[in-house]
Amino acid sequence: MWLEDPARLDYVRQALDKTPRRRGKPRYARDGRMAGFIELSDTAEADPDSGLHKRRVFYLLPHDRDAEPDGPHKTGGPGEAVDPRTVQPGAVGKRRRACGPIH
Repeated sequence: MWLEDPARLDYVRQALDKTPRRRGKPRYARDGRMAGFIELSDTAEADPDSGLHKRRVFYLLPHDRDAEPDGPHKTGGPGEAVDPRTVQPGAVGKRRRACGPIH
């Protein structure tokens, strides 16, 4: 579920968060902003120890390329960056275009 148009972003940061629900917008407790998140199927099982679901969250920090084109990620991207156009259900996003500007 994208909250921003992925075609307009060179990269997004990807994290795996534990949430109590399979669907809906998860809580966001990072700097910057959430750009998207994964919704799980009805059959996705919770972690047996915590009872929480592991969900991918996509986000951008204030110093990322979309907000600071000449900032620290002018060329290259952070280690957790993925190309949002490569994100698919059940598959990790790829860094293919995340390392260089596409504009």
